[in-house]
Amino acid sequence: MTHLLALVLGAIYVLGFAPFDLWPLVFIAIGGLFWLLQQPDANPLLLTYVFGIGKYAVGASWVYVSIHVYGNAPPWLAGSLVVLFVLLLAFLFTLPVGWLYRTLRDEAAWSLQNVLVFTAAWIAVDWVSTWLLTGFPWLLPGYAVMQTWAGGWIPVLGVLGTGAGVVLSAAAAVALVGQRRWIWVGAVMAVAVWLGGALISTATWVQVASTHSVALVQGNIDQNLKWLREQAVPNIESHVTLSQAHWDADILVWPEGAITLFPQQVQGLLNQLNARGQATATNVVVGIPDLTVLPGDQYEFRNTAIGLGQASGKFAKIHLVPFGEYVPLESVLRGLIEFFDLPMSSSVPGDVDQENLSLSMGEAAMAICYEVAYPETMRRQAATAALLMTISNDTWFGESIGPHQHMQIAQARARENGRWMLRGTNNGVTAIVDHEGVVQDQLPQFEAGVLRGEVSVMQGRTPFSYVGHWPVLALLIMALAWRLMARRAQRS
Repeated sequence: MTHLLALVLGAIYVLGFAPFDLWPLVFIAIGGLFWLLQQPDANPLLLTYVFGIGKYAVGASWVYVSIHVYGNAPPWLAGSLVVLFVLLLAFLFTLPVGWLYRTLRDEAAWSLQNVLVFTAAWIAVDWVSTWLLTGFPWLLPGYAVMQTWAGGWIPVLGVLGTGAGVVLSAAAAVALVGQRRWIWVGAVMAVAVWLGGALISTATWVQVASTHSVALVQGNIDQNLKWLREQAVPNIESHVTLSQAHWDADILVWPEGAITLFPQQVQGLLNQLNARGQATATNVVVGIPDLTVLPGDQYEFRNTAIGLGQASGKFAKIHLVPFGEYVPLESVLRGLIEFFDLPMSSSVPGDVDQENLSLSMGEAAMAICYEVAYPETMRRQAATAALLMTISNDTWFGESIGPHQHMQIAQARARENGRWMLRGTNNGVTAIVDHEGVVQDQLPQFEAGVLRGEVSVMQGRTPFSYVGHWPVLALLIMALAWRLMARRAQRS
């Protein structure tokens, strides 16, 4: 019964995120897991693993759409692959929480030490999820509370630090029920996290320097047709037609892979877009695959965004999607099923230290699709940027919850760095997000159209943009080291 409850808690945890946005359920799920861990017969490894299975079975369910609908795998195979994926994610990114907790916990249940160890273990594993095996930084608790009082910490401590506050306050609240002796400590923690966040949100880190018009093109090209050779020209024509009435905008954005041919094949089109953009003083950003010819008839593919007209430069995607843009164990898996041979699944990553796109109003820190989930990469690029921009093709995930989670992550990057975010997608969610992570306007999903609006260039920087996660990581290291030394002292 206890393990079934852990599974349910993991599942309802996901309901705290977009598109459901029932953020108190994140608080309840985390607190519930901590309560289970305090029981006399609790098995921390099994409990956290089962919690993780519930979390990812619901939260990453959108992967099934990619494998079955667009990878053409039969339901039984797609379902089996998703099960393996969920079990792996739970093993990598929740079971270690239980291992750390079991290793460093205090023998007395409900203790303050256990609250701190649980918090440190959770956030340490969340941090690991941002880089281990290319990372899967999804469903971090800080995202769920972004528009609450606790979200005021995001420009200061980022999503990881804000998530630490959520976990800390949830565990402390539960511990107060079991151990009333230190109720004042729990009260201080709750006040520091929630009321403190509300107070910090009143601080002004950045100011508007200038405002510019923008047009985000949403082509709504069916994924089953998008990469067909005969569809390449109609794809282009759709985007050209949609853009026709919007060359008066300061910024015009086409989404990821709007052009499905290589630059060498469409140089005439690129020249036309460049000339039109210069004539109308428009900064044009276009998603297009890139081909580099190497000696010996070898090739390299990259997923890129290029600047035309008043814009210039090229950005190549850094964080590639496993199986979507490269195939792990390629010699074994390539060709087994159609999903392992998707278009552009032999891409190579761009350089970590590449330059931002240059626009007439300043630099644009770019993230292509999935890589907007990496806070440290975006922070590094945003340090010199006037605005943030992400182009994506969430068509892979159909009508699932995936695109909404992806949108919420992009909103957090805007709030962390105090910069407006332009998000241009093939079929949604195309949106304009302000520097506080609030959506100012968006297009309906699954409709072709153009989102017109304004974007503000901000002056100044948030504390997080200067220091990143280092304060949070320093506290984590100290907390874990303190408990490790205390445990060794108890055993000696």
